[in-house]
Amino acid sequence: MFRWLAGRGARKREVERTLAGIDPQDWRRAVQALPFLAGLSVDEDAALRARTAWLLASKSFSGAGGLEVDNDMMMSIAIQASLPILNLDTRLYEGWTQIIVYPGGFLIPRSEQDEAGVVHEYMMEASGEAWEGGPVILSWDDLSRKDSEGVNVVIHEFAHKLDLYADDADGMPSLGAHPHIRPAHWRQVLEESFEGFNLALERVEATIPDHVDPESEEAAPWYDALPLDPYAATDHAEFFAVSSEAFFVQPQPLAEAMPDWYALLSTYYRQDPLVRLAGTIS
Repeated sequence: MFRWLAGRGARKREVERTLAGIDPQDWRRAVQALPFLAGLSVDEDAALRARTAWLLASKSFSGAGGLEVDNDMMMSIAIQASLPILNLDTRLYEGWTQIIVYPGGFLIPRSEQDEAGVVHEYMMEASGEAWEGGPVILSWDDLSRKDSEGVNVVIHEFAHKLDLYADDADGMPSLGAHPHIRPAHWRQVLEESFEGFNLALERVEATIPDHVDPESEEAAPWYDALPLDPYAATDHAEFFAVSSEAFFVQPQPLAEAMPDWYALLSTYYRQDPLVRLAGTIS
């Protein structure tokens, strides 16, 4: 069984104990279930295993909605959550302790202000949520789907955590450990890429026939031409999170459509999934 410590991160001996408790066969099975990890080198695999042990020892998992979270589920979530910080400091995931898993989509409160200044409150179904200073909430049904190319709920929500570590969810994570990345350069590339994606989305939406509901599954073939899920156009924070999903899971369309943004993400994460996955394509 895995053990956890509340607080700002597990002590070294607790991480070592958790690492030693990960069965090699369980680890290999969990990694092989995630195709985007196929290109990991031996050293990367070992580093990911160590990061996963740290996360398992540092966070508490709990099920909601009647779901019982077992060790295999925790392992899968922890592996995916650890990939973005494979070469980053684990402190970026500190300041909170809990991962909550629902069996499927869950409802979260939302409010919007219309042009007349009237605030409308409603409940929206979500597949994931990352709270500032609070838990990461995930839908097991959504994160375990095999038919959603380029989509990864776990990486998406943990990218939000990286963003929130720098105080505001604005698409600009903490660059303290990256003195060679100038904040002004990040903002410029982020803004240019965000605006370019929004223009591409507008062009795609203009080609959807009137008889096709843009919000329906019937419109999917049109949106499939985009390098990112349309949700990336929401704001800078969602653009960073959705881009991070694509960066790790399906990097080629992103690299081809937005090479400068891909290169910046590669510098930030200190990884190049496009190169890593190239050798796995037959």
